[in-house]
Amino acid sequence: MQLLWSKFSPVFRRFLISYLVILMIPQIAGYASYRASIEAARSSSIENSLKSLSLGKEIIERNLLQVEAFTRQLAVNPDLQNLIAGPKPHDLYNVYGMNRMQRSLSMYSSTNDYLSHFFIHIPNYNAIITPRTVYYRPEHYYAANQLDGMSFEQWHDQILKQPHFNEIIPLRNYKREILGTVLADVPAITFLQSLPLNSFNKPQATIGVMIDQDQMASLTQNIVDQYGGWTLVTDAEGQIIFSHGIEQAEAEQMAQSRQREDNAAETELNVQNVQPGSDGRLLISMQSSQNGWNYMAGIPEKALMTKADQIKQVTLVFTLATIALGLLFGLVLAYRNSAPVYRLLASFREQITDSPGRRGNEYDFLASHINNLIANNDSLKNAMNEQIPLLRDGFIKRLLTGEVYTSLELEVISSQAHISLHSSKGLAGLVKVNGYANPDSEETIHELGVARLLIKQVLTEWNAQLLITDWGTDQIAFACPLDENQLNETIGRCEKELNTLMEVIYREHRISTTIGTGGAYEVWNDAGRSFDEAKQALDYAIHMGTDHLVRFEDTMKENEMFYYPIESEQRLLNTIKVGEPEEAVRILEQLFLRNLEERELSYEMTQQFIMELKGTFLKLDEPKFKLDASLLEEYKTRVTSIQMTETITSLRAKFKRLTEDICGDFQRRRAGAHADTVSEMICFIQQHYGDANLTIYRIAEHMSKSEKFISQLFKEHTGENLSDYVERVRIDAASNLLHSTGQTIDEIAEATGYNSAHSFRRAFKRVRGISPSVFRKMDVHSG
Repeated sequence: MQLLWSKFSPVFRRFLISYLVILMIPQIAGYASYRASIEAARSSSIENSLKSLSLGKEIIERNLLQVEAFTRQLAVNPDLQNLIAGPKPHDLYNVYGMNRMQRSLSMYSSTNDYLSHFFIHIPNYNAIITPRTVYYRPEHYYAANQLDGMSFEQWHDQILKQPHFNEIIPLRNYKREILGTVLADVPAITFLQSLPLNSFNKPQATIGVMIDQDQMASLTQNIVDQYGGWTLVTDAEGQIIFSHGIEQAEAEQMAQSRQREDNAAETELNVQNVQPGSDGRLLISMQSSQNGWNYMAGIPEKALMTKADQIKQVTLVFTLATIALGLLFGLVLAYRNSAPVYRLLASFREQITDSPGRRGNEYDFLASHINNLIANNDSLKNAMNEQIPLLRDGFIKRLLTGEVYTSLELEVISSQAHISLHSSKGLAGLVKVNGYANPDSEETIHELGVARLLIKQVLTEWNAQLLITDWGTDQIAFACPLDENQLNETIGRCEKELNTLMEVIYREHRISTTIGTGGAYEVWNDAGRSFDEAKQALDYAIHMGTDHLVRFEDTMKENEMFYYPIESEQRLLNTIKVGEPEEAVRILEQLFLRNLEERELSYEMTQQFIMELKGTFLKLDEPKFKLDASLLEEYKTRVTSIQMTETITSLRAKFKRLTEDICGDFQRRRAGAHADTVSEMICFIQQHYGDANLTIYRIAEHMSKSEKFISQLFKEHTGENLSDYVERVRIDAASNLLHSTGQTIDEIAEATGYNSAHSFRRAFKRVRGISPSVFRKMDVHSG
């Protein structure tokens, strides 16, 4: 291995070692990240289990509180009070009162899963009422709902006769009747409450709620399904409330162990506790502050480490792959980067005679010899310096001809030419030496060269930042940087000073010149456009025979075409169609401004523009505008009556009035159509307010329009939200029914489109401020 390693060049070995060191750094960091990920995965699994157990605990306690609230509601139920208070009526069984109470109980059973099976024992009639039926003898109820391990007499004495206050009988089997006479074991806990709530001796009624074990255990199902663990809940005395995923004997043993721990040390309520178990499981527990129940869960540690094992496998594969790829890339890069250095080193050693013996660092060897070469190459430096004027001249020409396309290219070329660009804004111009029509002779060319040199000297003295280059034999091109803050003022001052320079050149050197300038540019990439305008200005000045500064703006001739793009016409028509007079008039005024103020149109072009404008208004007879025939004829007559011989002021006024009138008609037509739509909506609501499915979507579907459109339209025309109006119509109808009929609240709620009496009461109180029953009583008293 050492022999093989020695065959590689020292440069290659240094590169390879450097890459391997760099490769090891992320591996070390990856190992630390791997350990942190393992711990994080374990902590995350434990935290999820705690959250699941805590969430199940909260839901169970909340449902139990609702059961207690249910008993308090029954305590003040007028129908129940009529049954348990006072002497027994002549009707031995009070069938009407019992059935009325049974119907009211059927509504409670749908509000909470824990209230799906409960009973009320009324000693006054020795009857038991359930949400499904009435048992006029307790024996009949017990026959269908036997409690395991308890005879009827024991059940009657301990459950029905004894007073109870929020009492819970731990988990026991009920022999519950299903499918006729078939009895099935249903494990459940029993919640007992005597009425009235403050009865301590002889209760006047007993409420019993049987809560199935499966209903409570399902709230902790996630722990069992996800990790294969178990859950167990015991009361304050250590008796099992329910268990899931654990054998009964083991559950009892766990409950007794937990009870001993609670007796030995005071456990703080609602504190989550995690400790290892003897069977390779983590034991998670917490105690309720509401009723003292203990919530426990056992989770196999192997299940918790499932994610950690996956991370371990993925990390191992990824690490090995990374090391292999890193080593491969290290070898390739070490060879790639060392080979040029080795070849360069070999070339130097072939050309330079070295003393024999051991050489030092290769880089020091190369650096010393390269420095010597650069230091001894003065002729190369001088040649490069001689190229700077040529580079400068070439850069200016490329800049003025628009051959510089990117900012990066501009920076690179200007840096090579030693040109500092202080401002991105400027003005391009072209100076012509007058008096040399045919510079063919050598003497003339020499004179022009001297004249150009003098002119460039004067311009450079005037502004040292000026970019100047020769343009042909008798012209000089330049780019003058301008102040970025006050561009317009700087342009005016620059043109004024150029005129002064022309006078100085003529006075001191007797050289007549003409200057053409283009429009200002704001970025260097736009300098080519400014220079093209300067050439046009100079050509115009030569054509006119002027010998002063000519701006590009001065060369603008009379425009031959008017300005009226199709986009402007379409925007004008669409604006008129939607009835927006301000925007339509603004577009019209902009067209007049562009054509008759900013442009100098000929009389023929002005007439052509007016004809096009008249044609635009005549397009209003297209079917998409849906104008009435009488209005259409009126507007066509008004358009055709506009004479092109009228003054511009008169034409503007007529087109403006015409635009405003047409927009007004469109506005009125739209307002009338909208009013009809709102009326139809109101009529539909009045006819169908009793339908519980009457929603904004149904109304929009009937009107064949969107929900947003009809809501906004109704709000604009009535000042009231559509949903509020529907509710007000329903409440008004309900008020009439409360006043004129003897229907119940449930019947009135159904007749006015409410799904339940509860939602009807809330809506009625929201609109009227009082409940329906109070409203009916007030109406009776006032009558």
